[in-house]
Amino acid sequence: MLRHLLFVLNPVSGDISKTDLEDTIAAYCQQRGRTAHFHHTSGQDDLAQLQARLLRHAYDAVFAAGGDGTVNLVAQALLGTPLPLGILPLGSGNGLSKDLGIPQDIDEALPLIWQHRLRTIDTLRVGGHFAAHLADLGFNALVVERFDKGDTRGPGAYVRIATQEYIGYEPATYIIETDRETWQGKAFMLTIANANTFGSNVIINPNGQLDDGEFELCLIEPFPGAAAPSILYHLYTSAFDASNYTRRLRCRKARIQVPGETQVLVQVDGEPHRLPTPIAVDIQPGSLRVLVPVPAN
Repeated sequence: MLRHLLFVLNPVSGDISKTDLEDTIAAYCQQRGRTAHFHHTSGQDDLAQLQARLLRHAYDAVFAAGGDGTVNLVAQALLGTPLPLGILPLGSGNGLSKDLGIPQDIDEALPLIWQHRLRTIDTLRVGGHFAAHLADLGFNALVVERFDKGDTRGPGAYVRIATQEYIGYEPATYIIETDRETWQGKAFMLTIANANTFGSNVIINPNGQLDDGEFELCLIEPFPGAAAPSILYHLYTSAFDASNYTRRLRCRKARIQVPGETQVLVQVDGEPHRLPTPIAVDIQPGSLRVLVPVPAN
């Protein structure tokens, strides 16, 4: 039984009072014979502070109570350790929690504290950055950067920015070398996927597995405007491979170049970065333990 639990809270994620949430979590844990401890992120040296706390105190599991950024932070701190990661999804996207089957309603997710099973999954290194879920280059990375700099959150803001940026967007040329093949050409976007689904419920990698020791490079090639509705339909219906403008490269490592560019915009687990090229991507098999719901009988 996992008795001593640490909950890492991002005070600015979601629209739930963190004081009320702490009281609710503490009461749930007390009822079930667990002890709840809380750690708040501040935006300053969060990873180092969390790692230092984990060295000073003994916990049986660490829960990320926040969005994709909080999940990425906690996962990094637990990487390669026996401590499992739990997720209480409170962000705008919550991508990894969706792929792990964790309920998106906080009241339905709270039972994960005492009713769960353990799963070991792979993680990624993307240009030297840790990724627990998805990263990408191209159109979506641009939209994520604009969204990150904006004052408005939620799906509506993302759609508005995507619509604005789509007009006049020029696909880049990529040279991709993997342990299995080489590909060169233009792409509207290139997703580095260890999972299946964006937080927006777009299914970019329908057959991907979190624990198979491989990842997929999912490309959307340049397409005429008339094909956009069909591509969107495929992305929301697990039919990525059905489009004439999509392809997937399965691999264990990759090297991505953008000719003529010394730096390129990459979003990693929802956070935009400007990274030097070429970008190296490597799988880290079995590197993270996570708590997932018990399957229904």
